[in-house]
This record gives sequence, C-alpha cells and structure tokens, in this order.
Amino acid sequence: MSLKRKINVAVTGLNAIDSPGPGVPVIRALKESKLFDVRIIGLAYETLEPGIYMHDLVDKTYQIPLPSAGKAALMARLKYIHSKEKIDIIIPNFDAELFNFIKLADALKKEMKINSFLPTIEQFDERHKPNLPEFAIKHKIKVPKSKMIFNVSDIPSLSKEFTYPLVVKGKFYDASVAYTPEQVATYFNKISGKWGLPIIIQQFLYGQEVNVTAIGDGKGNCVGAVPMRKQYITDKGKAWSGISIDDKKLLAMTSKLMKSTKWKGGMELEIIKTANEEYYLIEINPRFPAWVYLAKGCGQNHPEALVRLALGEKVKPWTQYDIGKMFVRYSYDLIVELKEFEKISTLGEL
Repeated sequence: MSLKRKINVAVTGLNAIDSPGPGVPVIRALKESKLFDVRIIGLAYETLEPGIYMHDLVDKTYQIPLPSAGKAALMARLKYIHSKEKIDIIIPNFDAELFNFIKLADALKKEMKINSFLPTIEQFDERHKPNLPEFAIKHKIKVPKSKMIFNVSDIPSLSKEFTYPLVVKGKFYDASVAYTPEQVATYFNKISGKWGLPIIIQQFLYGQEVNVTAIGDGKGNCVGAVPMRKQYITDKGKAWSGISIDDKKLLAMTSKLMKSTKWKGGMELEIIKTANEEYYLIEINPRFPAWVYLAKGCGQNHPEALVRLALGEKVKPWTQYDIGKMFVRYSYDLIVELKEFEKISTLGEL
C-alpha cells in the first residue's frame, strides 16, 4: 500500500511549439515524487502542445484561453475544470500568463481552495527586463547596460551609448545578437511583431553563460538552487545541453538575491561570467526553466518542494546537489490518433 498522498496538480506549459516549455519537465519531476501520488491536469493553449498527447505523464488536458483574453475568461474556465477535476494546486510555467494567475491566486484559494505558490505582483514587475537597471541598483547586483526602444528610428543613435554587438530582446521572450544597426532593425521588427513593445537593447558581454534554477520560500530563504553551464545552445539561445557545476560565488549570489527580494516560488537566473570572474545578471525568469529536471537529477526536486510550499508545509533547504550531472535534450515523434487531435480541437479537452 502506497503511503504517498494523492494530489491533483494543474500544470501549464506542455511544451511550446517553437521552443521547449517548462511544463513537461515539471510534470516529470512531480511524477517521480517520493511524497505525492500526483494526478496531472494539463492546461494547454495550443492543440499541438506535445504534452497533451503524453498520456503516461498527463492524465487529462483542458484548453485554457490565451493570456490576452484576461482574468475573467481564465477564471471562468478554471471554475469549469475544477468542477471536473478538483484541483489542489496549480503551477503556471509561462512568463506571459503569470500576471493573470498572480492576480487570481487569492480568489482561486478562497473560492475553490486551489493553492499556488507564486511571486507577488511587485516581485514579478520589478524583475521585468525593462526594469532590470533599477532592480540592479535596489538589490546591489551587476547587470549589463540596457535601454528600451519603441521605434526603429531610435536605432541609429544606439552607437552613441553602446558598442556592437548588442542583444535585442523581447519583453517576454526571444533574444538575438545583432552586429550591425541593420540587424537590430531586423530583430526589432521580428520580435516586436511577436511580443509587442518595448524592445530591450542590452550590451553584449563576452564570457561564459551560466544559469541557476532556484526556489524561494517567500521569506528570504533559498530552499534550493542548482547552477549549470550551457554545453550546447540553439539558435534561439536555449540550452540543449548543460552540466551542473560547483560555483560557490554563483550560489552566494543566488542566496543574496533571494534574501533581498524575498522571492516566492521558482525562478531562473541567467548570468554571464566574464574572464575576470565578474558575474552579470542578464535576466530573471519568474518560473522554473525548461531544464529544471536537471535539478531533480542532481538530488533537488524543486517542483515537489513547490507543491509542499503551496500546501503550507515547511521545507528544509537543500545544502548540496550532485556536481557534474549533464542533461542532453532530445526530441522524438509522438504518434497521435487523429481523433485525439479532433477532440482537443473541438471540445477543448482530452
């Protein structure tokens, strides 16, 4: 007889079509939990998100409205899903959707007893890419020089403030390195067309890119943190392979940031380590990264800890992790019955 507690967890991010999402790695970590017998309710935006059809991981999937539809539409849909599934905890995994989920967190808890463990709206807002310079001053951390632009006419004057190459970033996702003003214009149009304005221009820094997946308890404590060095990077800048590393300065930087921000929930720090051993924060993602399963493989199951924190439990911080563990991402073809695709497309659930 299993001593695991049965729990229903709703998870978004069942893998975006053009880029790996954190949902499936989060689900894998939860399915391997030593404490919980987890039933996974997938929440999908697109009918071609692969996690919908991974029936060994996802027990039931429902489509939910796009973030642009607003809080009311999301709330109405979650009420319907909850009436069928009795959700205990919800774990959002996309930056663009977090605003709505954060705003609804109290109502979901009060009206349906659905728990979550998300950053506050203030924490979420201050780490936005456009706000990074102010964030750096407040929390005493180094960041590359950056500025927002709203029009291609702003591009020619960039050479007065920056040296090429530059990094051109969207407010939610996407980043490309530009070596000329013409390339900046190309990326400006491409990224703004997808994610809107502003576009963030950031000084490119030469060095080694290192990332940290971490989780904070909302009181200033770092419950867990695993740093890794990217081994292979896609043309979108995503890590396709990485290795856990021993970097005490990086861990100290993460703990300091957790203490200063009192961060609540999962996060990813993207950092450039220069040849002079200087660490520059280039981005904070307010949720688990797509490589969070590496943390589980190194002995820290961050998604499981998030569930415990969402339930109000005290979680003892991890003090160690396995060093030299690698992840290598891969893709494979799922064979799906057409009737399944038709069902999720027409009924909005599978």
